[in-house]
Amino acid sequence: MSLLSEELTWRGFISQTTLEDIKELDKQNFTFYWGVDPSANSMTIGHLAMAMMVRHFIDHGHKAYLLVGGATGMIGDPDGKSEERKIKSKEEIATNKAAIAEQYKAIFSGKEFQIVDNLDWFKDYNYLDFLRDIGKNVPLSQMLGREFVQSRLKNENSGISYAEFSYVMIQAYDFLYLHKEHAVNLQVSGSDQWGNSVAGVDLIRRLTGDEAHVWTAPLIVNPLTGIKFGKSELGAVWLDPNQTSPTAFYQFWVNTEDEAVENYLKIFTLLDQQQISETMSEQNGGNRKDRPAQFRLASEVTKLVHGEAAANSAKKVTEFLAGKAQVSDANEEELSILRREIPNVKTNSSGSIIDALVKSDLANSNTAARQLIGSGSIYVNNERIERDNFQSEDFNNNRLLIRRGKAYRDSALVELDG
Repeated sequence: MSLLSEELTWRGFISQTTLEDIKELDKQNFTFYWGVDPSANSMTIGHLAMAMMVRHFIDHGHKAYLLVGGATGMIGDPDGKSEERKIKSKEEIATNKAAIAEQYKAIFSGKEFQIVDNLDWFKDYNYLDFLRDIGKNVPLSQMLGREFVQSRLKNENSGISYAEFSYVMIQAYDFLYLHKEHAVNLQVSGSDQWGNSVAGVDLIRRLTGDEAHVWTAPLIVNPLTGIKFGKSELGAVWLDPNQTSPTAFYQFWVNTEDEAVENYLKIFTLLDQQQISETMSEQNGGNRKDRPAQFRLASEVTKLVHGEAAANSAKKVTEFLAGKAQVSDANEEELSILRREIPNVKTNSSGSIIDALVKSDLANSNTAARQLIGSGSIYVNNERIERDNFQSEDFNNNRLLIRRGKAYRDSALVELDG
């Protein structure tokens, strides 16, 4: 196994750190924490990037505390937000905490870690005592100097509330508490948490005289769009299968741009350097159109998050949609997944293709459907057609796939009625 400092470097998991020499990670075992606020009932693949970094820390012998922010979640981190967050109910926060804890258990299955909730040490902390013990030791200049604070203060319409302004002090105390109670001496996070994390280092130094450190990784950004990774045109890509199905999750990775796939293999999989190099050699050796790197990426990440069975089903369904396998060969489980993933319409053996396009929302009107057919944009079982009606030979095992254009996501399952 390579040294942790080397592993984090070649995978791209280094942005800023308070360590004088990153090789300190190889010379001593740190006790570290990583936290997620329960702003939703699932993590996204943006969180997954940081979770993969945490995996490497654990695999190299460092002790992990995984925090669910029951207390900080009541306020919400204002960093990066242009206006005040909406307050969530305590019931919703409790539900979200439980869901995130279960995702911790799934992602880090088989690893040693402890889950902690900062509400446990804040719920009985008297406000005046907190101001006296902690507030007195957090310089206002440190808080006012934050870029997002200055930005919000200049905004006359939104500004920033005292609660959100105080968020950094609350998170700094998390670090102090975990340091005192569990000997935590390192916080790992995304680069957007650098200011909050360093505030914790300063608080620990002021109140205990001890040394603590921060390690941050760059936020993952789509190299073509510049959009923070984990966001698509439809919104976040969730780890919860009820919000982003395993098949949609798998297909998200299959659609990775060529320019980004090698970087994502390093970040989101546990493949080693040689395995990634071999995959990229296959990709770049005249086989780019078959997207072997993207399919490897999709398989590895989906297995990690949803398990091997779900990954295999997602792969098979995607092969049907991409024309790499015949939908006539789909078993009942695969058909069930297809019906959930794409529109499903019924017809007869000589039924109207125009009706099928409209009913499946592949066309918004009969006129639009005719125009699509006339322009050669409609495919039946991966073959371009220019007719208005199905033929009996189109159906095999009483089913077929119809597609608009070349993007296999714009497909519908058509089945014979009865």
